Amino acid sequence: MPDRPSAAELADAVREFLEAEALPAATDPRLRFRLLVAANALSILKRDLDLGEELLREEIALLRPLAGAPPPGTPREQALALSAELSRRIRRGDVPRGALEALRRIAELKLRVASPRYLERG
Repeated sequence: MPDRPSAAELADAVREFLEAEALPAATDPRLRFRLLVAANALSILKRDLDLGEELLREEIALLRPLAGAPPPGTPREQALALSAELSRRIRRGDVPRGALEALRRIAELKLRVASPRYLERG
């Protein structure tokens, strides 16, 4: 849907309001903490809206050789199903070649959305 503001722009605008206006006005420490959590959640939401589909496609491409063909469904459902299948194989002791490298890359992809600052610490 090309209308504006986009969902990512809305998340960004609300986060900016929380950080610029609501946080400075909040004097209660519990409320300040909750505002920070909300602002962080909106940042994660925005990154997921901006990057999520691309990162899911890469995750599926990494999991496919390790766990087989994905079932029908959305990319998120496919990634979850492939991840579950790889987990079952690993629990059985059947660790496919390249699994560790693929799982490290998948962890990086997830951190790009959840907390990209962790990737800068390396």
